[in-house]
Amino acid sequence: MLRIARIFCLLVIVLAHLPHLLAAQDFTLEQILSAPFPSGLVAAPTEDAVAWVQSANGVRNIWVARSPEYQGVQVTAYAEDDGQQLTNLEWTHGGDALVFVRGGAPNRQGEIPNPATEALGVERAIWIVPVAGGDPRQLAEGSAPAVSPSGRVAAFLKGGAIWSVTLDDSATVEELVSPRGSPGSLRWSPDGSRLAFRSARGDHALIGVYDLGERTLEYLDPSVDLDGNPVWSQDGRRVAFIRIPNDRHALPFAPRREMEPWSIRVVDVATGAGREVWSAAPGRGSAFRGVVAENQLLWAAGDRIVLPWERDGWVHLYSLPIGGGEPTLLTPGAFEVEYVALSASGREVIYSSNQGDIDRRHLWQVPVVGGRPVVLTPGAGIEWAPTVTESGTVAFLASDARTPAHAEILLRDGRRPLAPGTMPRDFPSQYLVEPEPVVFAAADGMPIHGQLFLPRDATPDDPRPGVLFFHGGSRRQMLLGFHYMGYYHNTYALNQYLASLGYVVLSVNYRSGIGYGLDFREAIDYGARGASEYRDVVGAGLYLQSRVDVDPERIGLWGGSYGGYLTALGLARASDLFKAGVDFHGVHDWNVVIRNFVPSYDPAARAEVARLAYESSPMASVDRWRSPVLVIHADDDRNVPFSETVDLVAALRARGVEVEQLVFPDDVHGFLLHANWLAAYRATVDFFERRLKE
Repeated sequence: MLRIARIFCLLVIVLAHLPHLLAAQDFTLEQILSAPFPSGLVAAPTEDAVAWVQSANGVRNIWVARSPEYQGVQVTAYAEDDGQQLTNLEWTHGGDALVFVRGGAPNRQGEIPNPATEALGVERAIWIVPVAGGDPRQLAEGSAPAVSPSGRVAAFLKGGAIWSVTLDDSATVEELVSPRGSPGSLRWSPDGSRLAFRSARGDHALIGVYDLGERTLEYLDPSVDLDGNPVWSQDGRRVAFIRIPNDRHALPFAPRREMEPWSIRVVDVATGAGREVWSAAPGRGSAFRGVVAENQLLWAAGDRIVLPWERDGWVHLYSLPIGGGEPTLLTPGAFEVEYVALSASGREVIYSSNQGDIDRRHLWQVPVVGGRPVVLTPGAGIEWAPTVTESGTVAFLASDARTPAHAEILLRDGRRPLAPGTMPRDFPSQYLVEPEPVVFAAADGMPIHGQLFLPRDATPDDPRPGVLFFHGGSRRQMLLGFHYMGYYHNTYALNQYLASLGYVVLSVNYRSGIGYGLDFREAIDYGARGASEYRDVVGAGLYLQSRVDVDPERIGLWGGSYGGYLTALGLARASDLFKAGVDFHGVHDWNVVIRNFVPSYDPAARAEVARLAYESSPMASVDRWRSPVLVIHADDDRNVPFSETVDLVAALRARGVEVEQLVFPDDVHGFLLHANWLAAYRATVDFFERRLKE
């Protein structure tokens, strides 16, 4: 009888959870991560065509779409998930070929990422591929190619010097200039006779101009400050750039609402005469905050410069007449501008923002002289990365709650995808849920936004385990759909998958993130200055506990990088609230991570700063940590030192805390191998299934 009773109880449990089990069979983790992810969208300079990189299950290839059909065509034939990135897409002037870089950036030891552990290593090189078809051809080892206006050569960086390579079959390589410091931001003059660049020199940075005909190098209006973002005037006679006053004591991961104001300077290249044409006012906006664009300054028609400025506490675009006068606000309102592009005529600027839709992005257009902005892509989708063809046609990337990221074109008869046939037929769009926007109170009462993923079969009388997700950055904002960054495109997919398995998932846009203005981003005492975001972690946990559809005794959390930091902080300080967590390459001791970004940082010389940084770290509370944790880290991480996970595991083992681990040799912070994403997410799901369900 006892055996029969046990069998009956087991049957009751299985039947009670049968809907959850069936829901889990709607789609697989492999399916939800199978959609290709586009990046690097760029328009041709002299014709109506666009190109982009598409990664499908880790296989990266270049695609092109041309007028009038705009039907995407794959022009490379890479076939392996080898972790070798394709970046820096550049059209040749005639539009017949594309220049690109294959391979990732070196770490401080000079090692190129080799996540597939190729026995003889890998290289970072510049390649060219004909658009009409044919095999890619290697031009030179190096990075950051900039194709000249003539289209015959490309400048590039290698070994701390600036080089050139011809784009014909000879691929003749020549060293142009070997300046002191680290060169970057290569910018050709309109006639291709000169090359402007930034020379970073540690405590200051200069703008250099190299004359190819005279073979001479000059530095424009040098100072003790940080100069950058050079841009040529349309007549090629002047260079404008941003000057940021030096602050050698500033450290990352601490609020900065004000500083010595930044400014814009213009230099006559022939005479070397420079002048300040504008300076930010003291107070809000005095600390520079940029946008996502080819350059932070856009030299537009009518001798005007379009610039980002946070004067009213939101990142907006302004138009500045070079001849004098006050800048004109182009994008008024309580929202933030992010991606920015100039039209081919230079008379309009196209940008993405969360205007009127705080947890999404849409494209807008406004004249550079000012006027009422016009929305180009209304609706419930997410649009970003605009680029404009020669005729003024706008191409962009887009997604929504159920549709992964893809390339689109905006034509007179509407918008349409550029490569619709690349979406896998079994991608489970129909099984995905629409995340709900929620606002809850942090532990100190601050309103915090999030996206709530509810299982499709959820009912109030059936409490489920809850999971919190924390993004990295922290300068990020999660949205009501597939994200515009590849890393978070994947995390959105995993949150959807967890919801399909019966978890109530809350993605938290904690303080110090973007999208909600300067005061939210530069939150008081955030990060290494007090960990005020922890109040958002607690508030999110209490919000889930208060829901009738969540089991208050089964709440976990996960996140990567900065999100790993908040995951570890939650487990270390509130193991009674959080029963388990998955920590992807998290920050555990701010003093270690700050030194990774500022090698000159010496905690011993800044005792009070170091004390507060440590107290703001999970390691300071490790004695209170009781909940089990899964740590995941790749050991060629250039953002968060691998030692952060090594030290945490040692500390937890010494205290008898259950620790599981997954390590990826030779991969980097944002895993380059699709196989590693799958392995990491399988381990995450398995961990939560065992720790929050069994």
